[in-house]
Amino acid sequence: MRAPPETGVMQDQLARLQSVAAGHAKLGHTTTSIPRLVIGMSPEPTPPFASIYEPMLCLVLQGAKEVLIGDRRLRYDPATCFVASLALPASGRIVQASRDRPYLSVSLALDRKVLAELLADAPAKSETNGTGFGIGPVTPAVLDAWYRFLQLLDAPQDIAVLAPLIEREILYRLLGGPQGGVLRQVVTADARLLQIHQAINWIRTHYGEPMRIDTLSKLAGMSAASFHRHFKAVTTMSPLQYQKHLRLQHARRLLITNEDAARAAFAVGYESASQFSREYARLFGAPPARDALRLQRDVAALQVEGTIA
Repeated sequence: MRAPPETGVMQDQLARLQSVAAGHAKLGHTTTSIPRLVIGMSPEPTPPFASIYEPMLCLVLQGAKEVLIGDRRLRYDPATCFVASLALPASGRIVQASRDRPYLSVSLALDRKVLAELLADAPAKSETNGTGFGIGPVTPAVLDAWYRFLQLLDAPQDIAVLAPLIEREILYRLLGGPQGGVLRQVVTADARLLQIHQAINWIRTHYGEPMRIDTLSKLAGMSAASFHRHFKAVTTMSPLQYQKHLRLQHARRLLITNEDAARAAFAVGYESASQFSREYARLFGAPPARDALRLQRDVAALQVEGTIA
């Protein structure tokens, strides 16, 4: 049975994108000369790694990745695009990669100003499902724009003029697709979402301090019950879970720099080292000391291979 014509076109487009991306990718994440554009590459599956996903979009070119946000598990496949409209604690792992066919992806941090300028002319489509993130397939037109975007890496003299134009085209086309509703949240969030954004910003700034739901709900201008419900609808986690993820991820960064586990626990707001160890192991799959050793070995290996400064 022959594949539909569009399938063949997209396979060809992906092959071209993979070739260009692989020519500029180093192990891990490669910051490129195009503003806010990063190429991801891994020749093998990875264990889960927790981080904060800032507003961004990510297109998988080869291999596959799974991301856990709250209680939602998402899978990125080739020609699949992930969009986040707000800061989200997430745990991601590459699940499909090999030396012959490494995992490849391109991600672009979202520029709110660029999106705001586009919305007046963008097709009115794609209502959001209420969460601050989404995932869906892309079209041949989107892949074509991405190919021209990546080609600029081989013509650095053209980046300043052409990159902003092609970035606008990519976003314009995504605004008319399945991810359009989430992209619109970056700029035109309704009153409820703006209130949740305010609470998220407070938690990120004060993650090491005791948190009271009634304080956050007043900041958001909601009742405690309404705030809790809307916060979980947008982030898929409760405010306390969100704060806990932030604390543990900041503690993990301290441990990578050889910080003692107990000091790291107290530095991010824990009052009990044993509770910190339990929750750390639950999120990262290993106790703090053992996980820190593994992370330090990984960092040392990357430095030897020259992939990080």
